Amino acid sequence: MDASTHQTSNTQTENAGPAISVDGVSFSYAGSSMTGEPVLERVTLDVRRGERLGILGPNGGGKSTLLKILLGVLKPTEGRVRIFGVSPDEARRGRMIGYLPQRVTAELRFPLRVMDTVLQPLAVRQPAWKRIGGTALARASACLEMVGARRLAEKQIGSLSGGQMQRVLIARAIAAGPRVLLLDEPTVGIDVEGQRRFGEMLDTVRTEEGITVVVVSHELATIAATSDRVACLRRTLHFHDTPRGLTPDVLREVFRHDLAVLEGHTHDCAHEHGHADGGCGCGPDSGLGVDGGPA
Repeated sequence: MDASTHQTSNTQTENAGPAISVDGVSFSYAGSSMTGEPVLERVTLDVRRGERLGILGPNGGGKSTLLKILLGVLKPTEGRVRIFGVSPDEARRGRMIGYLPQRVTAELRFPLRVMDTVLQPLAVRQPAWKRIGGTALARASACLEMVGARRLAEKQIGSLSGGQMQRVLIARAIAAGPRVLLLDEPTVGIDVEGQRRFGEMLDTVRTEEGITVVVVSHELATIAATSDRVACLRRTLHFHDTPRGLTPDVLREVFRHDLAVLEGHTHDCAHEHGHADGGCGCGPDSGLGVDGGPA
């Protein structure tokens, strides 16, 4: 199926069903039953076609596990997942899923141009001896243009900055025309302004490709910049609505463990130094948000 066919099918109306359906999903890793607590418990949510969903939660809250279930890498202990009506395995085999992992290091060790990197998913099913055609080159160029990285096409992939690398890897993830784009912690190390620009770029991709986007992050600023709706996850689903509906009570519940650690650290500093911020920058005027990042 070519990219234009994907775009047509991606713009179907809402009554055709959700892009992603997660129904009563629970998951436990082997041996985790000894703790008496699953990693995921009875998670149910739908992602609408063409929507940008942010999955927000603390480290260890089950976000990456849910992402692996959506990719078909893990199977739920209970419940069911469907992506455009088929299982994650079928969706992956049908190239319906584009994926940006949290860390990509393999490409940096090879002398690849940016254009070569974006062409990879377009060349994967053709013989090694066959020359890349003009249609594939045009598609790769269009994807680079879409993410604002066309000028980087001839650069070596290992020479890029973190922000440039993310744009190029998104161009590669969408090159084969997937219907869903999954991103795992895509803005780690990027400042708030960079996160805002990243969100604008994702919106351009979503609009031009008609693609459904799911962003997983523990950073509130990332979710606010990249999402139409938010699913707050800490083992169970605590919230699933627009970012405006996020209240301090919801965030306190989702990040309860992180806040307890932070409060304990602040108390220790106050006891040692005699004031709320013991010189370590963790006091009430530090500007730290609920995830330890900038407020």
